[in-house]
Amino acid sequence: MNGPGRDPVLSVRNLGVSFRTDGGEIRAVEGVSFDLARREVLGIVGESGSGKSVTALAIMRLLPEPPARIHSGQVWFGGRDLLTLSESAMRKVRGASVSMIFQEPMTSLNPVFTVGDQIVETITAHEKLSRAQARVRAIDLLAKVGIPSPTRRIDDHPHEMSGGQRQRVMIAMALACKPQVLLADEPTTALDVTIQAQILELLRSLQAEFEMSVVMITHNMGVIADFADRVLVMYAGQVVEQAGVHQVFDAPQHPYSAALLASVPRIDEDRRRLHTIDGSLPNPADWPSGCRFSPRCPHALPLCSTTVPELRQVSDAARVACVRWPVQMASEMASEMAAEAVRGR
Repeated sequence: MNGPGRDPVLSVRNLGVSFRTDGGEIRAVEGVSFDLARREVLGIVGESGSGKSVTALAIMRLLPEPPARIHSGQVWFGGRDLLTLSESAMRKVRGASVSMIFQEPMTSLNPVFTVGDQIVETITAHEKLSRAQARVRAIDLLAKVGIPSPTRRIDDHPHEMSGGQRQRVMIAMALACKPQVLLADEPTTALDVTIQAQILELLRSLQAEFEMSVVMITHNMGVIADFADRVLVMYAGQVVEQAGVHQVFDAPQHPYSAALLASVPRIDEDRRRLHTIDGSLPNPADWPSGCRFSPRCPHALPLCSTTVPELRQVSDAARVACVRWPVQMASEMASEMAAEAVRGR
């Protein structure tokens, strides 16, 4: 599962997360496993509610317990299982070795403190630097992420900055201690396309400079195509496909992956109607039996509603969870969906 010839810097094994509710326990994430190689960018895609953000927050041990509970799995980093560390030990890992960019900076940044105070606090929490020394580094970080006049803007509060600038501040905080692993949870969702492109280019250059491994979480297939080396496709709390980015885009192996790709509008096609995936994501309190995608899959067999598919190796670099999906059938489905969209113009 890791990159060729490279040992993983982060290994997630059989991760399971549940939430306690008045109606009982909901299993939001089940059986998630992946390796993240050094200097690799792993993209995690899927519809909202598929378990992407919950997976990242579980890795960081940031889910509130209760109601959340990590009921299974291991997260190996630096020879230790992060799920077994004490909270004080985990605080030394967060921000220093494994860091995270959150989805909405306006709710993640503290409105009471200046952005400089918040970056300085991150640095002094992990390194033996004075506040003056940490402030110098914070100014350098703000300049590195493209904040104009950083010596002045360091004393601004979050509300005094634009959405793109706040996102850049979040990136500066995440990279303050040069982490080995960066989890980026929808870092461009609330931004317009121009700022989105700038943020992605910034992340790409900083990833190369710091030689970080990155997990990019998004529902935007275009972001994955532009940024990732490998793709993890999630549906209803489970991994349904893992493969290299080119393989997923050229020949998706799971019907859900093919459906996601067919739903992406293309500038080289004149469509009046976009392809959609019938139905909606199932209720996590009542997951379908068998394959969770089967109620929405146009090629489901009776077997699909009773058999839980295992994530199995279908090539050297790809794994897929489908009881009937050899390579050629997924490719045919992607072509068929594209043809249906063209007929619906």
